[in-house]
Amino acid sequence: MTRPGVTVVIASIGLLVAGRILGVVELYIAGVAGIGLVVVALLVVLRPPPSLEVVRSVRPSRVHAGTASRVELRVANRGARRSPVVTLSDGVTGTAGARLLLGRLPPDRSVVATYRLPTERRGIVRIGPLEIEVVDPFGLVRRRIPAGPTTELTVLPPVVNLLPLPFTLGDDPLAGAEQPNHLGRTGEDFYALRPYVVGDELRRVHWPSTARTGELQVRQDEQPWQGRVTVLLDVRRTTTDGPGFERMVTAAASVIAASGRRGDLVRLVTTGGVDTGAMSGHAQLEALMEHLSVVELTPSGALGPTLGSLADGTGSLVAVVGDIPQGDLDTIVGLRRRSGAVTVLHMPGHLTVPLAEIPSATTRHGRVRLVRVTKGAELAATWNQAVRGHRQQGRSRARVGR
Repeated sequence: MTRPGVTVVIASIGLLVAGRILGVVELYIAGVAGIGLVVVALLVVLRPPPSLEVVRSVRPSRVHAGTASRVELRVANRGARRSPVVTLSDGVTGTAGARLLLGRLPPDRSVVATYRLPTERRGIVRIGPLEIEVVDPFGLVRRRIPAGPTTELTVLPPVVNLLPLPFTLGDDPLAGAEQPNHLGRTGEDFYALRPYVVGDELRRVHWPSTARTGELQVRQDEQPWQGRVTVLLDVRRTTTDGPGFERMVTAAASVIAASGRRGDLVRLVTTGGVDTGAMSGHAQLEALMEHLSVVELTPSGALGPTLGSLADGTGSLVAVVGDIPQGDLDTIVGLRRRSGAVTVLHMPGHLTVPLAEIPSATTRHGRVRLVRVTKGAELAATWNQAVRGHRQQGRSRARVGR
């Protein structure tokens, strides 16, 4: 029963009672007519349902926030007669849903209707269940017929175009070189020099570099390992607010996307206890993005145990943090002894925690860098400027070393 239908029933019963009490035949007739109208409406909607076939498709089913996505409904009349006027009702998370009015459809004919989905914020948008609503001409009775199951749209966090981190050259055994180095003296090209390890062939020792440094240096003619990037996302509610956390998620997704485009192994770790392990390839990186689409702030979690779970040789570490105290920052910086390089991507929010600082002594050798993206600043511009500056410093140190 619709709201007008309930109103007609209540009014008809009132007229019947009033006609009985007052002895007014007209009131009694009006009440009977109202009840009869509702009965006729029931008979209309209880007829065999229309033979409508509805196929729903979400295109695309996975988008980044701000990218358009739509639902396409293809409705076909599989019956032998014209279908009645019906309404297609489809629920959509966070909205009043979609309602599409479908006119009378001849047999073996089909129509296509579309509507857009909300993609402004990351998350899971649930669509459905899809229903066909049949209403009598007076709008007194409505019948809902299931026409489609619930499906989902995954809204991934927005991604901005960032430069990938330089390959690390240091204690990380899985690190490679940023670009091939050329030795004109030998006429051969190779990627990098690395310290001699027991078991290396002596013919690969580069004697000029060994004489210059005083340590055995081995030629690495090719890059046998992928670069490795570990992205640490701080999800503690005490370190950021809602808008600040969304900026942090966008930053983490952008770093992952930049590393994935270069073919790096990427690992996502959160202070909430999530550790995806090293992943590569389009499908696995999409799985990382899907996790970031539903990650939320947590009331618990600690930074120290999370960092302690990271084994040696994690490659480059990018810690995406909000307003963290100095003690937590010192803990992150301390991890530089076990990784190729540490980048602290600091995104201050609205909290009152004093801004943490990295002592300048820890940045002299380029092993630790702080990228601070204040509120209102552009992530891409700030990050890319810091990466370019680090690369220039690395080239300057290389020229000084030669």
